[in-house]
Amino acid sequence: AAQLEPHMRVAKVNTEAAQTLGARYNIRSIPTLALFVDGREVARQAGAMTNPAQIAQWARAQLHK
Repeated sequence: AAQLEPHMRVAKVNTEAAQTLGARYNIRSIPTLALFVDGREVARQAGAMTNPAQIAQWARAQLHK
């Protein structure tokens, strides 16, 4: 999150505790990263990433497509 602020906000959701939210966004595997712009999903990545820098790189790359 620190690598992406203030341009992006990172949130972690426990989909077992928030099952309605998991269903709303069709989360089928854990972990899943979803990138939203103006409330609209623009990218999704299922599966673990090895480090925070990899997550930041993925997020930035999605916005520059």
